Amino acid sequence: MLTEKELELVRQEGLKVDNLLCFALYAASRTAVDAYRPLLGKIGITYPQYLVMLLLWEQEPRTIKEIGTALYLDSGTLSPLLKRLEKKGLINRQRDSQDERLVNISLTGEGHALKEQVRDLPETLFCQIGWPLEDFGSLVKRLHDLTGRIYAAQTGG
Repeated sequence: MLTEKELELVRQEGLKVDNLLCFALYAASRTAVDAYRPLLGKIGITYPQYLVMLLLWEQEPRTIKEIGTALYLDSGTLSPLLKRLEKKGLINRQRDSQDERLVNISLTGEGHALKEQVRDLPETLFCQIGWPLEDFGSLVKRLHDLTGRIYAAQTGG
């Protein structure tokens, strides 16, 4: 809980763009995605498509719901993205044989092969930024914690 003095400071400073957490996260996110764009463009996928591929390289098949939950994307956003990946020949979409309401997403041979083309991408970006690896790890952990707290506050969970 904030003290009255802290609350007053938030009231005074909270409406300045440079003091907003949401703006700092937005600017950092846009800048980070922009750093990926030219590297991913060379292999013909977008950043959101890259995120889906990363999930599938970790584990497949996954349902659309599992992918949406992991990436905080609704089906209205995810379905067209998956259709484009399927059209590129990187994934297969197939109804679950046990529960036809579920659609399983798996990689094609070409989708598996794409992993080799992006293997060095994280290293390339780490080197460009020049931050110590432990600083990245700490920041990522804290951002995941923040995301969880915000999500819980929004959903009452």
